[in-house]
Amino acid sequence: MTDQPAPAPDTPKSHGRLAVRPTLRPRELMTNTPDLAGAWTAKIITLFPEAFPGVLGESLTGKALQEGKWRLEKIHLREFGIGKHRNVDDTPAGGGAGMVLRPDVMGNAIDFAMDGTPPNRDDWPLVYLSPRGKRFDQATARRWSNAQGVTMICGRFEGLDDRVLYHYGIEEVSLGDFVLTGGEIAAQAMIDATVRLLPDVLGNAQSIEEESHSHGLLEHPQFTKPAEWRGLPIPEVLMSGHHGKIAEWRQKMAEKITRERRPDMLKPSSDDQR
Repeated sequence: MTDQPAPAPDTPKSHGRLAVRPTLRPRELMTNTPDLAGAWTAKIITLFPEAFPGVLGESLTGKALQEGKWRLEKIHLREFGIGKHRNVDDTPAGGGAGMVLRPDVMGNAIDFAMDGTPPNRDDWPLVYLSPRGKRFDQATARRWSNAQGVTMICGRFEGLDDRVLYHYGIEEVSLGDFVLTGGEIAAQAMIDATVRLLPDVLGNAQSIEEESHSHGLLEHPQFTKPAEWRGLPIPEVLMSGHHGKIAEWRQKMAEKITRERRPDMLKPSSDDQR
């Protein structure tokens, strides 16, 4: 995990990882992680770099981060700000409440973040976290996990000047049909969903194949010891040892739960109707 400060205004860009440049935090407060070549990398453009890694530094994603199975680079948007106070926003054109992130500030931050990354967006998506974007799903997480990395722009205030989205052809993605104060929480959720699909992060590939959304259905109910708890027993079929019947029961329960809770997942796609 590394902090990436902006280069000085008159300083030419480096072609490396800028490991020798000053960081935004004292070195002793940073977590030492292996810098393995080719590791899947999440680059985050944010006004709040201290929000990361957050929960991503815990459990399996945190362990994988420490082991260098993936990398996290934080790019502080304020470092690209304008003037003495490093302003990053201004009032909306045409009037209205709130402030809008400036295109010149964000453009410089994006240029810095994308320098040295593959030009093909399939290999390295550039994403703006926005409530008006396409809803994030398991298929998107899998697509990103197959790339070399992803750059995420965390919005704030009333959003980002739309010219930036047009100029860079940025992919807009939403965590859901609600509005957050910024993109940092959404970024952590999406990175978590993606990183866990990387090789050797979970340690058990079968668990990924059996979980919700992996096959277009919600996951079947799960049980463990004791065999009976507060008068509620484990379904008898799961204790039978008959793998065929167990698989059949799990499939039926997955279909039942999906039909009751997410019937939209069972609707045929436009491709299926052709």
